[in-house]
Amino acid sequence: MENRKELHDAFQAGRVLLVDKPLQWTSFDVVNKIKALLRYRLGVKKIRIGHAGTLDPLATGLLIICAGKATKQIEKYQAFDKVYTGTFFLGKTTPSYDLETDPENPKPVTHITPEQLHHTARAFTGPQQQVPPLYSAKKIEGERAYKHARQGLQTKLKPNNIHIKRFEITQVNLPEVGFSVTCSKGTYIRALARDFGQHLGTGAHLSTLRRTDIGTFSVTDALQIAQLEAALCNVK
Repeated sequence: MENRKELHDAFQAGRVLLVDKPLQWTSFDVVNKIKALLRYRLGVKKIRIGHAGTLDPLATGLLIICAGKATKQIEKYQAFDKVYTGTFFLGKTTPSYDLETDPENPKPVTHITPEQLHHTARAFTGPQQQVPPLYSAKKIEGERAYKHARQGLQTKLKPNNIHIKRFEITQVNLPEVGFSVTCSKGTYIRALARDFGQHLGTGAHLSTLRRTDIGTFSVTDALQIAQLEAALCNVK
């Protein structure tokens, strides 16, 4: 195991960490936690740290954290395809398309069949344009879109060109539907939940989300925050 000085120098030279982001943490919470650990455990007083792809606070899963000179690789990692698993809740929508805001507009779902769900998933496979959620970090005239949303401002965002490479329905337990998606950079799974519900005529929102893969990187190789903290605490 590397000693304190070796780790200090390694992080400055460039290090990539795979972290399993906890529920309710922002991606920047993880970055700030790692900065604090490096400062207090390794004496790294100044270092550049960033992540390669934001996860919403209500999502868990894989974050690629780049430190030191490895931050030059962030754009490369951001461009990789991503794999997500989770659940859509049919029959109710939310303004944020997930559970950050309260469900509303109830509609019946008992008539929906598994065949309809699989057919709808196939309809969303391939290249397409997707309008991002207003509750997102997209910028509108230099300001984050979610700030407009929380002020009650209705603003139309421009669509992104995305590619859903694989969209599978993995479980049907109405009103919840399990899914697995492989998609390109720029895809919002919350927006996919919105569009999926609109296509079915029932409405839907994202109830759970986990990112399992970014390119060849897997969450199975990622560290929990507690594991990372323990590893740095044990450095001699």
